[in-house]
Amino acid sequence: MSDLSLKLRELELNMEKRKKKENLLKSLPGVDKILLLSSSEPSLENVGKSLLTRSIRTVIQDLRASIIDCNGEMDEDRLLEANIIEQVKKLTRQTLAPKLVRTVNATGVVIHTNLGRSLLCDDALDDIVALSRRYSNLEFDLSTGKRGSRYSAVEDILCELSGAEAAIVVNNNAGAVFIALNTLAKNKKVIVSRGELVEIGGSFRIPDIMRESGCILSEVGTTNRTHVKDYENAIDDDTKLFLKVHKSNYSIEGFTAEVSLQDLSELAQKNDIPVMEDLGSGTLIDLSRYGLRKEPTIQNSVASGVDIVTFSGDKLLGGPQAGIIVGKKDPIEKIKKNPINRALRIDKMTLAALESTLRIYRDEERAVNSIPTLLMLTTSLEIIKKRAEKLKAIIENINKARIKIKYMNRSSRVGGGALPLQQLPSVCLGVKIDNLSANRIEKFMHKNRPPIIGRIEKDFFIMDLRTIQDEELEIIHDAFSRLSHPKGDK
Repeated sequence: MSDLSLKLRELELNMEKRKKKENLLKSLPGVDKILLLSSSEPSLENVGKSLLTRSIRTVIQDLRASIIDCNGEMDEDRLLEANIIEQVKKLTRQTLAPKLVRTVNATGVVIHTNLGRSLLCDDALDDIVALSRRYSNLEFDLSTGKRGSRYSAVEDILCELSGAEAAIVVNNNAGAVFIALNTLAKNKKVIVSRGELVEIGGSFRIPDIMRESGCILSEVGTTNRTHVKDYENAIDDDTKLFLKVHKSNYSIEGFTAEVSLQDLSELAQKNDIPVMEDLGSGTLIDLSRYGLRKEPTIQNSVASGVDIVTFSGDKLLGGPQAGIIVGKKDPIEKIKKNPINRALRIDKMTLAALESTLRIYRDEERAVNSIPTLLMLTTSLEIIKKRAEKLKAIIENINKARIKIKYMNRSSRVGGGALPLQQLPSVCLGVKIDNLSANRIEKFMHKNRPPIIGRIEKDFFIMDLRTIQDEELEIIHDAFSRLSHPKGDK
């Protein structure tokens, strides 16, 4: 065949493909027609017209794009009205489904920021429901019949547990640090060690927060060594505050030196300069009594003479997201009066959960056994092993020929920027399924409802039993049952 003939044949084929595309595009039904047909579908009866119309447009636009890209070859059944309606149903269901869903945390990270940090205790959940469904005395003083303060619900108990003179709560610890700095040292110098200029999650850095709060940062010492004389030599007429930041999410070891909170407080008192400490993941319990690494308690910080202590509510405390500020009465009262406080204040649900959580701390044993974060951190390896054995048995019984499971001794992590060097001995299950890669398993588990979040290691899908709740074993069993079915991974 000559070159001319080849070119003519190629031109004919292209024209045929173009004609076929044109015919396919013409066969696409209009939005109005599909809308009319969809309106009689029982599953779409209660869907608003605007949402349904948007779903139809999206499906038809996707089909149009597929036709244009298909090079003339396409399964024409996709263009049948019945199949288009099925796609509309699927898209509408996806749109109506909640975006924020519960998950099964099989990562072994107890305070997992991406998965919602600390789980709330039963008391907190009960109080949230009770106070959200009815009116409450959020800002009503029952003794006087006049307007009250929303902080009265938690201030007394925070002072009781910490030994502080006063307290206030805002929406998170970054907000707590911000408003405290803005109130106490705006346009003035704040002295802080270079070794404590930390970055927390989401790329929020202490220097950035200080700058935005209106303070002037004065760095002293070096990354690994800071002495009392460094603070002392940096004091001048513009110095308004000493800031100490607990290195909760990293550690510097080796040739190091840092100024204790006690020594810094003594220097501050001599020079009439207040001291503020950002604890980050504050704890009310000495965790070393339960086999964990020593972490400074909120009570110890307050007792050292510090003026202000800030910490998170949803980390080691095991409560809701909140930024808690405790300390001496005078600076706390100034913070309460700061106009920014209104922008950072917490709502009634957070207050309800926080008060319930704090009340439990009056009995340390009860706190350790009923606050989920503390319970998971202190769960014995023996209990975790038994949970792993139970899960292994129920998964193996699904399809022993296809599913392979092995025990793996690994370490869980505290998470949330707390106790970064703490290793929590744990037991993991590594799962393999014939003809399925670990990536396929992981993707399937992410699509499960509820999603199961694990990790991949050496082509095994890994689940850490420390962070899996007993009632979630059945959820995992059902997911693997579907996945191990011949068409389950499709």
